[in-house]
Parts: sequence; C-alpha cells; structure tokens
Amino acid sequence: MTTRSGGLGLFDLDGKVAVVTGASSGIGAATAAILAEHGASVVVGFNTGADRARAVVDELPAGAHAALWLPLDDPAALQDGADEVRRRYGRCDILVNSAGSTRRVAHGDFETMTPELFQALLDLNVVGPFAVTRAFTPLLREAGDSVIVNVSSVSGLTASGSNIAYCAAKAALDNLTMSLGRTLGPEIRVLGVAPAAVETDFVAGRSREAIVAQAETSPLKVVVHPRDVAASILAAVTHLRTATGTTIVTDGGKRL
Repeated sequence: MTTRSGGLGLFDLDGKVAVVTGASSGIGAATAAILAEHGASVVVGFNTGADRARAVVDELPAGAHAALWLPLDDPAALQDGADEVRRRYGRCDILVNSAGSTRRVAHGDFETMTPELFQALLDLNVVGPFAVTRAFTPLLREAGDSVIVNVSSVSGLTASGSNIAYCAAKAALDNLTMSLGRTLGPEIRVLGVAPAAVETDFVAGRSREAIVAQAETSPLKVVVHPRDVAASILAAVTHLRTATGTTIVTDGGKRL
C-alpha cells in the first residue's frame, strides 16, 4: 500500500487548476476569487450568466483564468467542458460544485410544490453536482491529490429552508458527499460546506432584513457573507488533508 504526502499546500495553490460551477455570482464568484488569490488558475463555470462570468474573470488576480459554460442539466456539455479544461490546462485539481437553485414555497403548499417542481429542484441540486463530478472525475484522479467541495446548506440537516424539495435535495447532497468520499479515495477527497442563509440574492424575494433576523436567532449572531463560505471552502481544500466524506456546517450555530 502506498500513502500520499505533500500535495495541496497550506493556502498555496500555485500551479493548481480549480473549476467552480455557478461562479458568475454569489458563493461561486467569491470562491473563484479566493482560490485565485491563493494562486490557482480558476475556471469560472456558468449556465446563463456568461457576461457575469466574464466580469468575474476580469476581476480575478492575474492568471490563466477563463469562463466556461457548464450547464448542470446537459451531461454532453459538461463532458465538453471537462475536455476543454483538459485541452487548455491539462489538469484539474479542485472542483467546487456551487451551482444550484431554489425558490420560496411554503412547506405546506402542496399545490405549488408539484411533483414536477420537486423533481426539477432535485435535478438542479443533486443530479447536477453528480453530473459535473462524473465529467471531471478522470481529470481529478489523474491529478492524484485533488479535492471536490460540494456547497450544501444547513437546510439538509434541519429540514427548514426555502422549500421541502430544497431541504431534501441538500440532505441528499450531503449523503452523496459521503458516498463519493468512500468511492473516490485515495486520489480525491470529497467534502461539503453547509452554510445557513447567506447574504446573496440566491433566494428570490428574501430580504436582507430576513437574513439579519435569522442571524439574530443564532448563537454567533453573525450574518454569513459569500466570502465567509468561500473561506471555508479554501480551508477544506488546503487544510483538511485527512478529511473526506463529511460536510462542515458553517451556519453561525443556527442549527443548535
């Protein structure tokens, strides 16, 4: 049996290539920025926000960064994206599954939460990250000491969130993180980060006042910003060298 040493250094990502889905805004954009600041070449994945993705790339520190179309619902396009990363960079060391979607639906509103909507939310928040992971796994394995980080939510633990399908999807994503951690080692670590409400426009109609009110009910009474989640992702990549298959909750203690 062989063991690994070295690899991704502590906050030193020089020479590493990171692919971040959903990186045209919010947590994904903040993650692209912090990884680039620590030396990585970053692929800013997007679906419909091409202009926003290019703007994110333009704001990154100097480096070999690029915007790339990575639609969660198109496995063929995802494979094309992985092939493009191979052609352009020859490697992939870090994959951050940040893309996802939700909408506000009261948990008891079964008329609005149709089976079709439930399935669509599962597809975006569970099947999509799996499809991206499937496309990039060969490159990550070849790198030999790589990491996948899935952006989850405390809703997966508390069953309290924007809707019941989103809660179920994030619980499934946490389970997927466990399964992949078991399956993809030793070449690939798989971790998750699970924030509470983050100060973004991810949930349409949720005001900053609502986010602040939620923060006030948590032990730390802190409003979580995209940069906070990005810092947790950076720590997962660079510091949690002996962790895999686990999701780190970064919710200010909201679940307690």
